[in-house]
Amino acid sequence: MNFDEYQKQAITTKMYPEGLAIPYVTLGLVGEAGEVAEKIKKVIRDENGVVSEEKKKELTKELGDVLWYIAAMADELGVPLSEIAKQNIEKLQSRKERGKLQGSGDNR
Repeated sequence: MNFDEYQKQAITTKMYPEGLAIPYVTLGLVGEAGEVAEKIKKVIRDENGVVSEEKKKELTKELGDVLWYIAAMADELGVPLSEIAKQNIEKLQSRKERGKLQGSGDNR
């Protein structure tokens, strides 16, 4: 499955108020990303940072939820998910070629 196929299938399951789509999707995205972070925090605290197969499965599910919200946001913005992925790789490759992977700022 490619990004655009995923996006098309993912949005068939959306259930949120149309007039509040962007804020709703944004809150969902940060909520799910927070769940990923919380699981990793507990792996660090309880498992000395070692991700068990059980935790890997849990994290995979949460990452799927993050992906759903990213696809939904992209759809609300009218941007294909594949275009976001392409632009991101181009940005990262440019930074790598210029020796700017480290540092801060969007336009480095």
